[in-house]
Amino acid sequence: MRLFWEIARRSFRRHLTYRAATIAGLITNFGFGWLRVSVLLALYDGRSVVEGITETDLYAYVALTQAVITYLALFGWYDLMESVHTGEVGADLLKPMGYFQFWLAKDAGRAAVALLLRGVVIMIFFSLVFPMSYPVSWVQWVWLGTAVLFSWLVSFAYRFLVNLAAFWTPNAKGISRFAFIFAMFFSGFLMPLRLYPDWVQRLAQWTPFPHMLNTVVEIYLGLLQGPALWQALLTQVVWAAVLAVVGQLLLKTAVRRLVILGG
Repeated sequence: MRLFWEIARRSFRRHLTYRAATIAGLITNFGFGWLRVSVLLALYDGRSVVEGITETDLYAYVALTQAVITYLALFGWYDLMESVHTGEVGADLLKPMGYFQFWLAKDAGRAAVALLLRGVVIMIFFSLVFPMSYPVSWVQWVWLGTAVLFSWLVSFAYRFLVNLAAFWTPNAKGISRFAFIFAMFFSGFLMPLRLYPDWVQRLAQWTPFPHMLNTVVEIYLGLLQGPALWQALLTQVVWAAVLAVVGQLLLKTAVRRLVILGG
């Protein structure tokens, strides 16, 4: 456990040094967020509420989804893949901890920086510009924080699994980009899942993607309460565990195929 936290701490410090990238990302995220607000408001067509989501809820939805883009690496994450292609994976596999745990620790540091420097700042920016809604009790804030943590675990387990494609092909980015586009659509990033047709919502519930983002949004907006909230949090844990186990099993097969410098 100490090794895990040491790796996470060093990853955190390393990502803190990218100040220019952080500022550029904040400006870009806020600009695109403003554009998304304009587009999504057009769907309301003068109505104050659509599928239980008010206009103030919509502002909060856009702010929250923009805030976690980098935290959840929704647009893509290729670090593990690149380490396979460069051969660094050989050294990673020799480290005195599991390969999955090693990358989990590295991503924990990255995600923590993204949540603090991008997520929190973007939420503050949006709250200053738009009349957002907020959780109404400290209990709701606690469940929100829990869901945010679980969403990262689901996201990482999925990204780890996708990046293992690098063991089978010298250029796996095409596969990964398709996988990440799929995740963005069904996670509720493009628009709240409640605004999709019923058949799309039912299909999405058979995937892990809503539990990366949509669950967080609905807890924030107070749309999930009581047994439904507990079920949503439990489902996040189950999906994170299932994806992690599948990733570990696939890793065993992938390592057998690994060739570095002919050996």
